[in-house]
Amino acid sequence: MLSYREALREALAEEMRDDPTVIVFGEDIALAGGIFKVTEGLRSEFGADRVRDSPISENALVGAAVGAAAAGLKPVVEIMFADFLANAFDQLVNHAAKLRYMSGGQLQLSLVVRCAHGGGIGFAAQHSQAATSWLLPFPGVKIVAPATPGDAKLLLKAAVRDPDPVLFLEHKALYGMRGPAPDADEPVPMLGTPVVRRVGSDLTLVALAGTVGTALTAGEQLAVDGIECDVVDLRGLVPLDLHVVVDSLRRTGKLLVIEEEPAQGGWANLIVSRIAQQAWPALRSAPRVISGSVSPIPYSPPLEQAYLPQVQTIVSAGRELAGAGAR
Repeated sequence: MLSYREALREALAEEMRDDPTVIVFGEDIALAGGIFKVTEGLRSEFGADRVRDSPISENALVGAAVGAAAAGLKPVVEIMFADFLANAFDQLVNHAAKLRYMSGGQLQLSLVVRCAHGGGIGFAAQHSQAATSWLLPFPGVKIVAPATPGDAKLLLKAAVRDPDPVLFLEHKALYGMRGPAPDADEPVPMLGTPVVRRVGSDLTLVALAGTVGTALTAGEQLAVDGIECDVVDLRGLVPLDLHVVVDSLRRTGKLLVIEEEPAQGGWANLIVSRIAQQAWPALRSAPRVISGSVSPIPYSPPLEQAYLPQVQTIVSAGRELAGAGAR
């Protein structure tokens, strides 16, 4: 068993041991080991040349990563909070996302931008946003968001090895979560492959990152009512193979998507749209979306919980869907 943060640390250490071109830098990640202690101990093992603290400038550190990747290194940079991705948008969407295309494939940018994201632990409006949808409109950056310690380790290893820029989002509420460590010989998965966390035949719940655990708990409660749910963990958004979701829908016919971000501009409606185009005959009722509230995230714990998708909300929607469109 290992924690989510330990899994991330193991992934970084193993990739750095295997590949001397992997370097790590970011705000307070070297001497302090990162604000969430993911990189603790890496500087001691790999030295100051490969594990460096950076100035508090997201634009500068992502720009440095773009340059390092273009020169043949594999930088893994940490932005403390995903909320401050906004400060690095120019480097992310106009350089990292486009240089391979604009160079005719002559430049390969193998870089990872790690960020803590998501709410539920009282970090208030400027440090709690789930950022999984922020880069969706910009082709060229892959988006990964693991929900378990095992996936955190394997998907980070896959991200480091990937030839393209990867935005790797780590949910803050999951850092202390413990789970089984991957087997030593378990293969690193391809990015963009969802996985079924719970099997059922009445309803498909689709979740990502912090909402996966909420969906699993809701699935257990719905089972008490005799409603068995498939729970599909997308594990990321770009690339995304929806065959797992479509196969689930062919058995259940009912779709409920749960996202932490507000529905406007979020990823859940994109999933519903693609399912409607790819698997319309499988749907026996209109899909539903449960999302975060359209507001800044409150600091007050009760209000923050009201902002986030809750188990009981999912259970109520699941009961309604299970009784709808029977045929």
